[in-house]
Amino acid sequence: MRDFNEHTITQAVVDRFAETPDPRLKAVLTSLVRHLHDFVRDVDLTFEEWQAGIAFLTRTGQTCDQHRQEFILLSDTLGVSMLVDAINHRMPEGATETTVLGPFYVEEAPERPNGADIAGPLEGTPLLVTGSVASADGRPLAGATVDVWHADDDGSYDVQQLDALGGLAGRARFRTDAQGRFHFWTVMPAWYPIPADGPVGEMLNATSRHPNRPAHVHFMIAAPGHETLITHVFASDSPWLESDAVFGVKTSLIADFAEHPAGPAPDGRAMERPFRHLSYDFGLKAA
Repeated sequence: MRDFNEHTITQAVVDRFAETPDPRLKAVLTSLVRHLHDFVRDVDLTFEEWQAGIAFLTRTGQTCDQHRQEFILLSDTLGVSMLVDAINHRMPEGATETTVLGPFYVEEAPERPNGADIAGPLEGTPLLVTGSVASADGRPLAGATVDVWHADDDGSYDVQQLDALGGLAGRARFRTDAQGRFHFWTVMPAWYPIPADGPVGEMLNATSRHPNRPAHVHFMIAAPGHETLITHVFASDSPWLESDAVFGVKTSLIADFAEHPAGPAPDGRAMERPFRHLSYDFGLKAA
């Protein structure tokens, strides 16, 4: 068959996938082609717009490196990341809700003992984080790994300023004790704009959207026999809770980062200046 037109080309492309050995791959590609062609017809896409779209995606790829994933940022700001998250994490009662991974997760986070201060050279209001990990039915999970990372009090992550910091800071990996508990010290993170100096920023500017995220701490928690939990805990007094640029806020993930005057902290540490305290208990869904 030849001489395809706007009405016949879609089925012709779909037919080319007829011999695809993997049925799931065939289903995904077939649906992608049908929706993509319907989109082009729906908006009556011009040749100049098609070229601009190709250029935008090319720049998005060129912006990615080992510390920045512009395609994830694009997925986040279009709500695709949270849609995929929602489809794949229908949580039972007692399990903590999930949210986006974000572009600043680092696999090689250092493992630290409970009670460690992970702020390193980061400055800001001291923050004590205490928490526990249990199965959705309330059974404490000993030895669970708890990865944490967050922005500093200027809204920047360590990987955005490695030269200035001299290495990673504001991130670590902990293991829960026999009662499923963990705790650590760091500094209070600030709300921040997502990186807006690339193609995603161009899209936000063109659509009059702000790039801001409310203050939060990231958690990735894993335990044998359970699904790995990827989530944030958001500060209840932060701006942008109602208009998070990546649509990641859920009511159950908003918590008080309680303010305390100088004095003894809940973990027994004597604090010479005011500090804040986040206490949050996590539940994991059985695998």
